[in-house]
Amino acid sequence: MAEVQGAWVRVVLPLCLLGALRHKESYGYALLQQLAAAGLDSVKPATLYPTLNRLAEDGAVEVQWRAGEGGPGRKCYRITSAGRERLDAEWAAWQDFGASVSGLLTGPKAAPVDSALVTIPGPADAQHSGADT
Repeated sequence: MAEVQGAWVRVVLPLCLLGALRHKESYGYALLQQLAAAGLDSVKPATLYPTLNRLAEDGAVEVQWRAGEGGPGRKCYRITSAGRERLDAEWAAWQDFGASVSGLLTGPKAAPVDSALVTIPGPADAQHSGADT
């Protein structure tokens, strides 16, 4: 099951990262911690950083180098207006997708029944069914 969940996380990781950056810019390591705190602890740096780079290439996030405190500089990620638009669109699509999957898992909704198509067996039908009594 972990492999399936890992695949799900990889698919929604860009959406999750945009959501995490919606209110506050952040560094890669802090994003990993935020994802882990949300239950997505299967995300590794080798998955995170290429995803952040693709988001930057797509114009959804901006990357700025900042001086490190007593260490090397590090990249800070911030969502752009295009990233906010993408987040809103993908979030709506995710909610629709989730509703569709939930509907399949919980079964069909009760549909109106066309009474002309329904035959309710009566006592006479039970006598002629060929069943031994």
